[in-house]
Amino acid sequence: MDNKELKAATVSSLLWKLMERGGNAVIQLIVQIVMARLLAPEQFGALAIMLVFVNIGNVVVQSGLNTALVQAKDVQDRDYSTVFWMCSSVSAVIYLAIFLAAPLIAAFYALPYLVWPLRGIGLIVVINAYNSIQVAKVTRDLQFRKIFIATISSVVLSAFCGIAAAVSGLGLWALVIQQLMYQLTNCIVLAFEVDWKPCFCFDASRAKEFFEFGWRLLASGLLATVYQSLGNLVIGKQFSSVQLGLVSQGEKYPQAVGSMLDGAIQPVMLSAVAHVQDDLAAVKRLVRRALKTSTYLIFPAMTLFAVVAPNLVPALLGEQWRSSVPFLQIYCFVYALLPIHTTNLQALNGMGRSDLFLKLEIIKKSYGLATLLICAFVLKDVKLLVLSYMLTGLISTFVNASPNKKVIGYSYGEQVRDVLPACALSLVSGAFAFAVTFFAKGSLAVVFGQIVIFMVVYLVLSALFRVETFTYILSMMKKATGR
Repeated sequence: MDNKELKAATVSSLLWKLMERGGNAVIQLIVQIVMARLLAPEQFGALAIMLVFVNIGNVVVQSGLNTALVQAKDVQDRDYSTVFWMCSSVSAVIYLAIFLAAPLIAAFYALPYLVWPLRGIGLIVVINAYNSIQVAKVTRDLQFRKIFIATISSVVLSAFCGIAAAVSGLGLWALVIQQLMYQLTNCIVLAFEVDWKPCFCFDASRAKEFFEFGWRLLASGLLATVYQSLGNLVIGKQFSSVQLGLVSQGEKYPQAVGSMLDGAIQPVMLSAVAHVQDDLAAVKRLVRRALKTSTYLIFPAMTLFAVVAPNLVPALLGEQWRSSVPFLQIYCFVYALLPIHTTNLQALNGMGRSDLFLKLEIIKKSYGLATLLICAFVLKDVKLLVLSYMLTGLISTFVNASPNKKVIGYSYGEQVRDVLPACALSLVSGAFAFAVTFFAKGSLAVVFGQIVIFMVVYLVLSALFRVETFTYILSMMKKATGR
């Protein structure tokens, strides 16, 4: 497709992705509030432990191959089937390992009831072998409307099933059912939406090509997932499942908001960069736009979330979750940096530089792991452990950005200048919103007042100082509405 067609497809895809992520986040937020009131922190802690093994399994199953399909210049139906059979074979082995290891994992954490829920939720790995290929095809073709339909259908049905199970007193199984139904429904809906079905064919030469690109992403993904999961494993063992439940609940909501906004932009950017990877000037423009837009949206969202959390969490989730507020505020800072990480990494993926991607992951996880172990086993403080994510996250912004000075000509200094307006406006708006707590405390009405004041200040300052991204978003909204 030419530049005009690519731009139109990119804008359309971005809008669909934003609606998908937004709809998913809103529904999930409501569901999590209900589930948090029905279930105990230790049950969410048990879920966090189980998801460690599921997430690692998903990374291995995908093996970076879905990204290889998106990035490749020429892909045929035979290629999708080849990757599918590779992923399916690996998923069967991974699930068998989870099934057999379940009693040992349950014994290690002194949670005997974990065995069959872990075996049940492990089926997600098998389902994802098919689902990842569907998503790769849709992403490559910039058909994000189909993902929107699948996601909304999945989150609604899984929410109904999960809440019904929790009300019925199924406890931890309610969370397992919710997770399984989401993945299964997503896969079934996309099966009707996506014009692809696997065939009994396998191209060994193409499999080798995809693996040569994907193995580095596999290694990178494993490093990232194992590192992220290690924190949950360590907290669950070194401290308690209750403490892990509080930490995971504190992370869940900033992660959802961050993923909603950043996750809408980055997949679209990856596909768009892959289409113009031979034009460095065009790549830089796309990457810069993605960074400025995502930070303009995520910085204020995270700042506002951190400010309202002390009043919002007890009011919505209940007093049993008040101890999760400090963790939530820390994670707001961590996920505010998400656009800087993902924009730079997706730029490398789109340019086919998975080798650099892997090198960066090794560097980041080396100092991240050292910090984690010191906080957990030397200092023995769970709050310091979570606080360390702020420090390592800040350092990682520089690490992730540094290669792109040579790859696409986008330096770290340029990136800092591009995100400073959003950062400054967010801090000023946050100060105004925080000031409300000096006059009133402890109610949803106060939270509502904080939200209104924050948004008004942020938008007024954006217009007053003529922030470029603010103007850009307005122009895109006008085009989308035909005005």
